[in-house]
Amino acid sequence: MPVSLFSSTVFSGLYSDNELGPLLDDTADIQHMIRFEQALAKVQGELSVIPMDAANKIVTALETCEIGPEELTAGTRSAGIPVPALVAHLRKIACEDAGTWLHWGATSQDVMDTGFILQAKSCLDVLEVRLGTLISTLETGSLRHADQLLAGRTRSQISTPITLGYRIAQWAHTLIDAEADLPSLRKKVLKIQFGGASGVNSAVAPDGQRIAEALAEELSLEVSPSWHTNRSGILALSGWLQTMSADLAKMAGDLILLGRSDIGEVASGTGGGSSTMPQKSNPVQAEAILTLNSSLLAAANGLSAAASPLEERDGARWPLEWAFLPQMLIACGAALRHAQSLADSLRPNPDRIAESFKNNPEIMAEAASFALARSGVPRTEAKDIVAAAAATNVSFEDTLRENAPDGIDWDSVLDPKSVIPACKDMSAQIFAKRTR
Repeated sequence: MPVSLFSSTVFSGLYSDNELGPLLDDTADIQHMIRFEQALAKVQGELSVIPMDAANKIVTALETCEIGPEELTAGTRSAGIPVPALVAHLRKIACEDAGTWLHWGATSQDVMDTGFILQAKSCLDVLEVRLGTLISTLETGSLRHADQLLAGRTRSQISTPITLGYRIAQWAHTLIDAEADLPSLRKKVLKIQFGGASGVNSAVAPDGQRIAEALAEELSLEVSPSWHTNRSGILALSGWLQTMSADLAKMAGDLILLGRSDIGEVASGTGGGSSTMPQKSNPVQAEAILTLNSSLLAAANGLSAAASPLEERDGARWPLEWAFLPQMLIACGAALRHAQSLADSLRPNPDRIAESFKNNPEIMAEAASFALARSGVPRTEAKDIVAAAAATNVSFEDTLRENAPDGIDWDSVLDPKSVIPACKDMSAQIFAKRTR
């Protein structure tokens, strides 16, 4: 992978991930491909497809096998993929008599796809833990701030009151769906690849299905027909990452707006200093999430081009997955890490929130309009009365009292706290979706 924000040492703490990075590097990839060859020999020996003695020699020889990326560079440059060079090295390690049976009936794409899926499996394990921790943190925060009023904003304008607890629940909503989708995603994505040269296992017929089933069990993957040209699993993983990243970007974007100097209702993160303005505390972590999301979307667009391979196998589109999917996994992992930090440090500013309510009494306009309608004022007229009250320079409440029928309890109608039960109820509904 070329040097980028995701691999640069300078930006590694911000745009990369020290836990996911090693799971996706060349060394890990090679080890997973070796694991495939070892598992293939083992199950083929057990199924009497290759001699058991040769299978045992291969399994034992590969047990402590370590091959560095530099040993495969020349061969990869020549073949376009590392597998031929890798197999040549492994045959030498396994000794000539056993080496003949290594890679029996497999093709390069079987090795690389399965190795890549094993890498993705390791990454999903990490992402699942981070996702679950973040949702739990957001749920705790939602309950903690369930009574903290906040000005709701729609299309950038102050709309009706909500609570900070409800806003936090909104951030968790899509993440809860993503967490719930993980079991089915794993079944769709984490599949064995074993099809041979053109995908029909002709070299080991009629044992191809038996080998694939045994391989899947050995590597703890799902059984599947060969998917050399069916990249729907890769696209499903891409879609899942995009969904989660988009929600983290929504959370980050909201926090950037809430933390603006002229709003200042909620703060989070450690803040970043300016090189020339000492008073600033830039929302670095939230900004990093937005950057990571944009990068992930760009990578997803590139990845989608790999989903239309020509004929039985395609050497031009397939490599796009190696370039873009690791970046997407790392971007999502880094975004989750930053989001966790933001969730842990989230803190409201009640004084600034109260100031927003004081400066925008028309925040209760919807409630006033419905109160008038319930008292018998036609809906259109009720809306006009409230709009006129909001447009005057005098007290919003006093204007309503002067132009409305008697009998309306304006103290209750215009009390922003009246929305708290509805916010608590909707927040509870969101978190009730989560399967524990």
